[in-house]
Amino acid sequence: MTVSTHVLNATTGQPAAGLELTLSRQDGAEWRELSRRATDQDGRVRDLAGHAAPGVYRITFQTGAYLAETFYPEVTVVFRITDPGAHHHVPLLLSPYAYSTYRGS
Repeated sequence: MTVSTHVLNATTGQPAAGLELTLSRQDGAEWRELSRRATDQDGRVRDLAGHAAPGVYRITFQTGAYLAETFYPEVTVVFRITDPGAHHHVPLLLSPYAYSTYRGS
């Protein structure tokens, strides 16, 4: 399993460079942090996780540290991985008062 993300700033129309985020995996009632990264100049983290088991994961985007003013100080996207051989791309379109995400390719 590989996981990547791409964050776009919908207000500026530019990649969200330097946005910090973490990937965690659910372990019973707890979350175990797997990696902590920041987006590159293109707003991407190309390899957030190497090979991992199926399960429930979350990416927490530190949007409050990235945007000067925002209603959402962080955005958490929780998703399930059933095929450990597949690539999982989790994009985020971000603005101060809205965000959206989807299963990318």
